Amino acid sequence: MYESKIKIGLVTERRWLADAATRKGIFQPLYAVENKDHIVKFIKENFADENTEFCDLEWLNDEGLLHENDDVERVVEYLKNERVDAIFIINCNFGNEDAAGRVARLMGLPVLLWGPRDNSFTPDGIRFTDCQCGLFAISEQLHRSHIPFSYIENCNVEDKPFADGLKRFLSVVSMLKCFKGMRVVQVGCRVKPFKSVMYNEMELMEKFGIDVIPINMSEAVDKLNKIYAERRGELEALANETKRKMDTSSVDDEMLVKMMTFVPFYKELYDENHATVISTECWTSMNLGFGAMPCLAMSILADMGYIVTCESDVLGAVTMALLYAMKRRSSLPCFGEFTCRNPQNDNSELLWHCGPFAYSLKASDSKAYIYNFKPSFRVADGDWTIARFQGADGKYRLLAGDFKTTTGPHTFGTHMWADFGDLPRVERKVIEGPYIHHMAEIQGHWSSVIREFCKFVPELEFDDLYN
Repeated sequence: MYESKIKIGLVTERRWLADAATRKGIFQPLYAVENKDHIVKFIKENFADENTEFCDLEWLNDEGLLHENDDVERVVEYLKNERVDAIFIINCNFGNEDAAGRVARLMGLPVLLWGPRDNSFTPDGIRFTDCQCGLFAISEQLHRSHIPFSYIENCNVEDKPFADGLKRFLSVVSMLKCFKGMRVVQVGCRVKPFKSVMYNEMELMEKFGIDVIPINMSEAVDKLNKIYAERRGELEALANETKRKMDTSSVDDEMLVKMMTFVPFYKELYDENHATVISTECWTSMNLGFGAMPCLAMSILADMGYIVTCESDVLGAVTMALLYAMKRRSSLPCFGEFTCRNPQNDNSELLWHCGPFAYSLKASDSKAYIYNFKPSFRVADGDWTIARFQGADGKYRLLAGDFKTTTGPHTFGTHMWADFGDLPRVERKVIEGPYIHHMAEIQGHWSSVIREFCKFVPELEFDDLYN
């Protein structure tokens, strides 16, 4: 399962000065140290948590600031030993563009750049730091070295743009950690009539390091039969818990127990294969070989933190994993496909699938029930983001856009009615993309984060749903 913990190296730095010990006024090191102490303390107190760790340069010298070019290798060695996932270059005064650029180049990791506003001017006009001025110089070094980086506008560390920018970067780093070395378990082969979900396994490995682990259906059915025969108590407990959440009267108790078999089945595949996400065959050979379908189990597993996507859509599974990593497992994605236009709203579309959405996403006023052996309910209303990772002709794109839910006719399956403002434009975008109807959604507006993520992935282009 994806590891959501990340560590960020805080590269606090100041301008190199030949007369540092005696310097007064502008660039006086004292003021850079004051900036550093306040900023590092604020970051650790407000942004560190069980999944987010920061390390700093307090060990480097009496100031805790990088300013000597000769210290670059020591800083890089330290950050590599700390196994940081990204670095945050913080200008505590004008900074050292050479040292900052070399650290970024040698680390080869995602970079965030920022410096605080200058708020101290003496009556006679002396400034002490000029933090913003140095940011332009450092950014040029990053550009010249072809180092992608994120940037937070020059502001106070307590300001909203700082919090928004750092949180956005943490999401991006989480997505990158998930994406690099992602392991997708594919259960069964592609559903025969669904050529739309075809993908190039070799390209995924060569371009992005994504590893696809196949599980053939004979192996899957054998494992399902053993779990069903040997773990009755576990399956009955799962069935009883499901009965408390939704109306299961359309299936008999034995079938419900059998449907629960998929829960430990997929969990074990996760653990045995160190999976990031699972893409599975669902309504054809599963039903033929085992006599049940996994849609209900997918819904249950999602609330356990195990993302399983249906209809053998590996690229859809990659999209789901990225959205889950973006939210750092704090909220769940769902796999709603473009299905039909809303007869009550020309700009609204049904985002639907048979029943794999997490129960925790259900709208409070929607009744959950089993229809045709699959869960049915409407998800919670609000702001959402839709996305799709897609490859064609050797080129890869990540489509994303924000939308709001709206009202629409009652229907079966897990679903939402999405209002895109200009649905014909969105429809044409998806069809001419080229994309397919399978999409992934997650609560909140996150397109800007997805755009920023693509900046750090060579050969992956961000594609705006509305452009």
